[in-house]
Amino acid sequence: MPELQLLIFTVIGLALLFDFINGFHDTANAIATSVSTRALHPSHAIIMAAFLNFLGAMYSTGVAKTIGADIVKSAQHVDEHVIIAALMGAVIWNLITWWFAVPSSSSHALVGGVIGAVLVSVGSDGLNFYGIGKIVLSLIASPIIAIVTGCLVMTLLFRIFGRFSPSAINGKFKKMQILSAAMMAFSHGSNDAQKSMGIITLALLSGGYIDVFEVPTYVKVLAATAMACGTAVGGWRIMKTIGGKIFKLEPISGFAADLNSSIVIFSATLLHLPVSTTHVVSGSIMGVGTAKRVNAVRWGVAQQMVTAWVLTIPCTAVMGAVAYQFVLWIFR
Repeated sequence: MPELQLLIFTVIGLALLFDFINGFHDTANAIATSVSTRALHPSHAIIMAAFLNFLGAMYSTGVAKTIGADIVKSAQHVDEHVIIAALMGAVIWNLITWWFAVPSSSSHALVGGVIGAVLVSVGSDGLNFYGIGKIVLSLIASPIIAIVTGCLVMTLLFRIFGRFSPSAINGKFKKMQILSAAMMAFSHGSNDAQKSMGIITLALLSGGYIDVFEVPTYVKVLAATAMACGTAVGGWRIMKTIGGKIFKLEPISGFAADLNSSIVIFSATLLHLPVSTTHVVSGSIMGVGTAKRVNAVRWGVAQQMVTAWVLTIPCTAVMGAVAYQFVLWIFR
């Protein structure tokens, strides 16, 4: 029993660490556009994002249930060793990509870590391939949808405001960007923080601490707080990539990108689907840039991000598998 308690506390600690890293890793998602156009001062933007990330994380638990219940067939096919290994793989990948300023997906990393750890521990019989397919499809489709809808939103704004002078329009949209950044921060919290909630709840269920897969209130508060604290630390490396290296944003295009991203992400939350907020935001910026001029987008940077997008799940699956062997060596 003491060993089980130690394992559970380790899971909770690692899940909160993942959430904290997710917060500073993905801070750029919510505020990079508004900071790059100088609609918000960086410190004000981070405070706002941290607060709204917390509120968003408390909104629902639908995504948490998808992450916790749809990757493995049942709690019998996963134990605390598997969950610890999955979290270790995801955390290591997030730190590596953060260090090299590559916007990658924390969602992909967590899914890959769980898949790798389960494959090594119980084999493919423990995986729910239908659920994994649904999750992977949402992760792949969401940035593509964001590119298309981002282009449409920006084209519509050009049609409506094209006859006005750029200086007048950008002055108005600087103020509106504060609203769109707030929407983006709330939607980010509503989707991303739930992933660690799902992992913690799965550990509590497999350990016999709860009888059904329902996220306890204290788990919601812990995860929301960890993400908000991570957001408050900030993620300046990735913010530079998101905010300026994909496409040179102006207030009107920054507003379009944030508005589009928040709609795509929150729609996924309502459908209980996890998405990569990093790739949705990047896709929105690419779509907005394409509406202005296709060659205005720095497609070389976009190509690096797509490469990270493709590699994340297989790389973290390997990391999760290796971490599982390490965890067994430590705890047994």
